[in-house]
Amino acid sequence: MSSGPAYGFYGDDFTGATDTLAHLARAGFRTMLFFQPPTDAQLDAAGPLDAIGVASAARAMAPLAMKAALLPAGARFAELGVRILHYKVCSTFDSSPELGSIGAAVSTLRGFFPNPLVPVIGGQPGLQRYCAFGNLFAAGSSTAGGEAPPVFRIDRHPTMSRHPATPMQEADLRLHLQDQGLPDMGLIDWRHYISAPGHLDAQVNGRIESSCPAVLFDVLEDAHLAPIGRLLAQRSTAVPLLAVGPSSVAQAWAMATRPADSSTYVASPVDASQGPRPVGPVFVFAGSLSPATNRQIDAAHSYSRVEIDPAQVDTGSLERYLDDIVTLLRSGKNVLTFTSRTFDQASARRDDTTRACAALVRRVVTAMRPRRICIAGGDTSSFAVQALGGWGLSYVGAISEGVAMCRLHADVEELDGMEIVLKGGQMGGGDFFERLLDEGTAV
Repeated sequence: MSSGPAYGFYGDDFTGATDTLAHLARAGFRTMLFFQPPTDAQLDAAGPLDAIGVASAARAMAPLAMKAALLPAGARFAELGVRILHYKVCSTFDSSPELGSIGAAVSTLRGFFPNPLVPVIGGQPGLQRYCAFGNLFAAGSSTAGGEAPPVFRIDRHPTMSRHPATPMQEADLRLHLQDQGLPDMGLIDWRHYISAPGHLDAQVNGRIESSCPAVLFDVLEDAHLAPIGRLLAQRSTAVPLLAVGPSSVAQAWAMATRPADSSTYVASPVDASQGPRPVGPVFVFAGSLSPATNRQIDAAHSYSRVEIDPAQVDTGSLERYLDDIVTLLRSGKNVLTFTSRTFDQASARRDDTTRACAALVRRVVTAMRPRRICIAGGDTSSFAVQALGGWGLSYVGAISEGVAMCRLHADVEELDGMEIVLKGGQMGGGDFFERLLDEGTAV
């Protein structure tokens, strides 16, 4: 299908997938994010698209489950004529051989996108994630007085080195991914971007001729994305290409291929910018236990709060929490529901906990449709959005860097058009939840 979307992305969680959706939409590309490989009917409803995405919970899956989910998605992207498939991972690359294996994703998808180059883009400067000489760094929490936050090597990052499911214990992404089935990775360090024309191509060809299974590209600043984007665009023209990385992959590709005048972006028929804005209270569910989310909860003064112990979310307690939340929403109050700060996520049955929280979100939305909902936490977001029963998201605007406001598309009238914000645990400033109450968005 030569007239189909040129760019496809598969998000290993929902929060990151909406960030990629936002970057492509803001660059002027008609983009839609689906929850499953899209049907012909859904594509017809969306109208002409330049880019399509599929959001998943792959980062919380074992390799066999990942393969089962990725095979039909890879086949569908290839059938639609996608030239470059972006396997979208978290900008911190947190994953392991047992959970969210990036190597397992590459081995599954590469058969559909047989280009000999498999670029892995490290770093997303807009989120203060940097890759230098193959090593990944990430900023910590903001400091008082507006000073720039400290930057840590990822294996010494105060949060990511202690992640409850996939702690980052190695900063060199080549070694980190070697354990996941990508040995002998090549490296293009940042110095090659400032060399003479043709030098970068020669370096990449050398890595391919050395039979590297994948090639890691440093990214220290946004300017480094332009030469990477040109390389992606050129190499994917002849043979469909699989690329791995955070939303910086989409940024790089957009730099090389964006419409001549992206300000004249023509919305698709279901674009989120169309139609009246909903009114009513805001509902937030915070399942993340990150320090950044903790500070945002503490600063959320415009909400009635409901604290839950997810380990105790059984049939009986679910009704009690549900009644409290719905009663507050019906009285017009904004509601912030959050998991107990003392909850030991590492020792709990993780899937059971996230599914229970997702069921609670679904029942709140069914009982009392809020005008806007926000779900904080990568895995919590993935399970909760799947539980809602919609089929896609389109872009409305940005709340903060790395966090998009979207509109839910569903066949159920009560859900269709609801505004939804998915926030990773580390994303957003201290006043993030307060900013959700604004009628407009900060794009």
